[in-house]
Amino acid sequence: MPVEINPSQEKERIVEFIRTQIAKYEFEGAVIGISGGIDSAVVGKLLTEALGRERVFALILPERDSSKRTVSDSLLVCRYLGIRYSVKSISPLVRRLGIYRTKPPAFIFPRKIQEDYVRAQWQKTSSPYINDLKSAGGQSNRRNLAYYRTKNRLRMTILYYEAEQRGYAVAGTINRTEFLIGFYVKWGDDSSDIEPIMHLYKTQVFELAREIGLPQRIIEKEPSPDLAPGITDEFAIGLSYTDLDRILKKNELTLPLSDEDPELVEKVQKILAAVPYRKIRNLSLL
Repeated sequence: MPVEINPSQEKERIVEFIRTQIAKYEFEGAVIGISGGIDSAVVGKLLTEALGRERVFALILPERDSSKRTVSDSLLVCRYLGIRYSVKSISPLVRRLGIYRTKPPAFIFPRKIQEDYVRAQWQKTSSPYINDLKSAGGQSNRRNLAYYRTKNRLRMTILYYEAEQRGYAVAGTINRTEFLIGFYVKWGDDSSDIEPIMHLYKTQVFELAREIGLPQRIIEKEPSPDLAPGITDEFAIGLSYTDLDRILKKNELTLPLSDEDPELVEKVQKILAAVPYRKIRNLSLL
């Protein structure tokens, strides 16, 4: 867990890690889900450096509620990387499972109205992110969580279907910040064969993105899970990544937090206390 990184050295270290692990487990290459966000773009670039463009395949998996930028930004990344890709909407799968019936289509309204509505509904709930981690907040909120999480799990199923046909590994894109605070979907984006950036805080991922020369449009894009209109990472978590990473680093190193805003520290501590609810896999006496 590097608290500070040398982006150039870190790039080489990760590239060697990818190359070694892919060879060790005899994979032919890697499949990655490209979302148009910075994490998947960074991992995609590192995969191409390690394996060569011809051994990396990308899937772009939008759905009904995705931002209009999702596909265009994802295509920008794939073309920048020079890798093969396929665009497959998961909307038919979500619809066939009856999931969309729980949320009427909102395309008749301008995107800004959709975003304002969703953000207002989110803010009506006390401690919404803590409720997310605990799958709490009443039946209505649990239905919302099931609605959003299923999309992520369908994407991972498609990634593995593609990867196993090719003899490829599925490359994950979770960073350390997301891992520590539980900002992922269990059996969704936490399921992969290799996680090249899980040791890096989100702010360090941005450092690495600048080092490897990703398109500025991707670097400047506000991080978002792209599961609901208007919900960005920082809005959902209730903290900026700058504040969050600074406090997380101090917490991991057991450094004093007395110089931090007590309200921010309390928010982070409450999140960390709730994370075990997200990580439970199987409770057994075995």
